[in-house]
Amino acid sequence: MARPLRIEQAGGWHHITARGNERKAIYREERDRRHFGELLAEMTERFRLRLHAFVLMENHYHLLVELREANLSRSVQWLNVSYSGWFNRRHGRSGHLFQGRFKSVVVSPEEWALSLSRYIHLNPVRLGRLGLGKADRQRNRTALAPAPSPEQVRQRMAVLRGYRWSSYRAYIGIEEPPKWLECEEVLSLGGGAKQQRRRNYRDYVERAVREGLEKSPWEEVREQVVLGSQEFVRRLQSGAADPGRQEQALARIPAPAARPDWKLVVRCVEQIQGEKWKEFRERHGERARDLAIYLGRRHSGLTLMELAKAAGLNSDASVAACLKRFSVRLASDRSERDRLDKALQMLSVRS
Repeated sequence: MARPLRIEQAGGWHHITARGNERKAIYREERDRRHFGELLAEMTERFRLRLHAFVLMENHYHLLVELREANLSRSVQWLNVSYSGWFNRRHGRSGHLFQGRFKSVVVSPEEWALSLSRYIHLNPVRLGRLGLGKADRQRNRTALAPAPSPEQVRQRMAVLRGYRWSSYRAYIGIEEPPKWLECEEVLSLGGGAKQQRRRNYRDYVERAVREGLEKSPWEEVREQVVLGSQEFVRRLQSGAADPGRQEQALARIPAPAARPDWKLVVRCVEQIQGEKWKEFRERHGERARDLAIYLGRRHSGLTLMELAKAAGLNSDASVAACLKRFSVRLASDRSERDRLDKALQMLSVRS
């Protein structure tokens, strides 16, 4: 069977999931999940995504993202490769961490984002011991399923509200959302005055826990890749998935500054260094060159090979060494942070 095509359009919403190879764990301890969260933060900045919901389970994850550029494959591949390399080094293993390529479904947000976010957030309670295993969920959709006991409901609520590795706690106000998580868009789909939206959303999600999980959104997926009406599919096929919505999205989201190109990065670093690029680029361990490479990677979106060619280095491994060296200094040297802040201000980009 042919693999389903990726549909990547600026303004599009996508549900992303990836599972561990042979269904094995991709997070073994708390530090693993924390690092994955750090990579999510970097991914939203590096690739200009909006992350609307997430959950990190033991052997898989779910994300609900909105694209601002047609870069879905590039961004998720970066996330998975970055995490896999880190995980393998930390746990002394080798080989593939994830099972095949990640799965993606393009989503009609007005029709499905609210329901899909609930599906994502309910992952931690889909457990047999809570009466919400696969067989239990099938029974819950018939009139023969008994109502859960008060104690069972209490246990489900405790797991759902206490699970730290999803966006649900931020959605209902138990904890402050990180700056890289966008909650308000989905909350607004639940209706009501702004000050009531978190309560409305909590009731919407937790009603399913009390009464039994509802029909899975995936039963409505079309051609393996689309979750939306026939009209939404038609728009995708025409190459313009809801252009009206894209215009609204662009009006809602502040337009980011254009990515600085390599020439602009070099001019900026030359001003900070007080020397021309050709005078310092070949010095071993040169801080200014490392700063330029960091900016080119993080804020210009250049690949390692592109940076190697632009900076006159021998290989992408040399670029990786420069980036690692700069990151170590950045964590311990205040003056390095000051130089970076100055560069970011000159380039009009965020740190």
